[in-house]
Amino acid sequence: MVAERARRSVLRLAALIVLGVALGACGDGTDGVSHGHAEDADPSLAHIHGLGVNPADDTLYAGSHHGVFRITGEGPPAQIAGLTRDFMGFTVVGADHFLGSGHAGPGEHDQPANLGLIESTDAGKTWRSLSLSGEVDFHAMEAKHGRVYGWDSQTGMLMVSKDNTSWDHRGRLGLADIAVSPTDPGEILATTQDGVARSTDGGRGFTTIENSPVLYFLDWSSADRLVGVDPRGTVRVSDDGGANWQRRATVPGSPQAITTHGSAEIYLATDTAIYHSTDTGGSFTVFQQLPPA
Repeated sequence: MVAERARRSVLRLAALIVLGVALGACGDGTDGVSHGHAEDADPSLAHIHGLGVNPADDTLYAGSHHGVFRITGEGPPAQIAGLTRDFMGFTVVGADHFLGSGHAGPGEHDQPANLGLIESTDAGKTWRSLSLSGEVDFHAMEAKHGRVYGWDSQTGMLMVSKDNTSWDHRGRLGLADIAVSPTDPGEILATTQDGVARSTDGGRGFTTIENSPVLYFLDWSSADRLVGVDPRGTVRVSDDGGANWQRRATVPGSPQAITTHGSAEIYLATDTAIYHSTDTGGSFTVFQQLPPA
């Protein structure tokens, strides 16, 4: 599993090594976690790279190493359309509207190694190329304010597009995840090995927020509320736009993705399970068990 994660991003791996965190290690606590009776997961669901709730059916979807999956928590995850692609980048834009990036799947000899920006408007059943085919592999993606924000794992460059076709190259930095302000298209946060970094000029320059925690993944759910998870699985919440952070529950496993839904729900994927909170991270239950890597 370590080799697989290393392939995902050299910059991500380097940041975590600096922190002294082994990617294959589990979190050091289980505070606030209760284990329910989630069904065994489809063995194809592994190495989750992105989570999002589809407004069309209010259901969780995951972009993973083996395609996009629909996850209800009441049975095995369902791989969409039998399409096995490595979705390194995945985000839900609207009802049945997904954006992705990554690599072609087995047998897709007509597809480039790097898919660039791809789009589905039927909840992942079919995909079409929008731009950057063969050029870019986005490992972190956001879609807000009529813009797409993507971090290219090959160059470390943050890129922004208003039309999904032409791209503006912004700053270059090592990061694990990005989050864009719900109210200001120019304000972007990035999780780095030095802590959370803020940009107020659309990603051209970043400054580390003083005394901010070192986080792996981050979601900006409302104007002031931020939810993140550190490399050891501890959830942190900020209610003042990132100036101050409160520690919440810790989940077992190595974090892979996080997303919020509504005012209090959090979905957090690790290498062992997808966890669900309805109290803004105060406690978690197992939403979907994942097979051993």
